[in-house]
Amino acid sequence: MPVGFGVLGPVTAWDDAGEPVDLKGPRHRAVLARLVAARGRVVPVGQIVNDLWDDPPAGAVGAVRTFVAALRRRLEPRRPPREAARLLVTEGPGYALRADPGAVDAWRFEDTVTAAADALPRAALDRLDEALGWWRGPAYADFDQPWAHTERSRLDQIRLTAVERRAEALLALDRAADAVPDLDAHVAAYPWREDGWALLASALYRAGRQADALAVLRRARELLRDQLGLDPGPRLRRLETDLLRQTEP
Repeated sequence: MPVGFGVLGPVTAWDDAGEPVDLKGPRHRAVLARLVAARGRVVPVGQIVNDLWDDPPAGAVGAVRTFVAALRRRLEPRRPPREAARLLVTEGPGYALRADPGAVDAWRFEDTVTAAADALPRAALDRLDEALGWWRGPAYADFDQPWAHTERSRLDQIRLTAVERRAEALLALDRAADAVPDLDAHVAAYPWREDGWALLASALYRAGRQADALAVLRRARELLRDQLGLDPGPRLRRLETDLLRQTEP
């Protein structure tokens, strides 16, 4: 089992036996997190410095090198002293994380959600359940820097898409009632996502709850108008018409 890395929540790492690795201080973990966010690309030392400090101290470059050296000792404790690092490598002007794609929860999560889009409903449901199970909280939960906000937002959008695709798979498998609880929580937390409202209304209708489905569409219209100043899009308008006509959505 290779060394594993987790950023779908607090930043962490696991050794090849599955035990947590002591990553030392917050700056060490920030360096590792920044390299995970780069997904194998080289991050120049100067960029790491700017991403770690709002006002970098005079010895910032040396400090980053010290953090990297300490991380290497923790991540590859059995590496001989003169042997080149295999995980956290020096390349050109900076550093890169050369982890297996499956060893990093965020990379694995993104790849699995992408693959589920082309799968049949049963396989898609299994993949999405597995991927959503890796989520431990907000991604890069320990950090407030701009790079972390950008990556957190990107991954959260993928997670929301995964929730909606999972509901689509349940509907395709004639399990509409099973989709309702998660979709209800989903639209409550993210009321601007019209696809979530449409899926919830469709699931309620297919579960034999036409009145509840229509009530959901009215609630969506009110929230979109009152909170965002928007009218429902064509999908919601068309769906309401279909439900009133008792046409299967």
